[in-house]
Amino acid sequence: MKLTYVPATKNDIESLIQFNKELIDTYEDKTLIDYTKVLEWVHHKIENHIHDYSRIIKEDQIVGYVHFYEFEDKMELDDLYIFPAFRNQGIGTEVIKKCLSETNRDVMLYVFNKNVRAYALYQKLGFQLTKKMPTRSILVFHQKG
Repeated sequence: MKLTYVPATKNDIESLIQFNKELIDTYEDKTLIDYTKVLEWVHHKIENHIHDYSRIIKEDQIVGYVHFYEFEDKMELDDLYIFPAFRNQGIGTEVIKKCLSETNRDVMLYVFNKNVRAYALYQKLGFQLTKKMPTRSILVFHQKG
């Protein structure tokens, strides 16, 4: 599968905020969070780090976004979104494998506990649970080297 990656621009900010909101609305227990503050934090994070996001392109179409960046002594795979029309085609798997191949550091990510399909994919690709919280877990892929 041929995927290309193009830097996201300010024009992508609203789409990324909407994807985050949909995930929060679907998977977060809103009784445990200050919903307004969480959405403000998401907006701030995306706006200030849009230059670190990439559009995922397949056959000249944007099929999703990814944010893969250095975090302390690890890399973090953050905000991996594949548009619904392009899911179940192996795109997410290819993006994750590409990220893993680009570093010799451990790679961490957060996943909502209720997002069982994503959780299963990450574990299938070698990520291991390191911390479980009320609504999300931290998974880490330990690079050999």
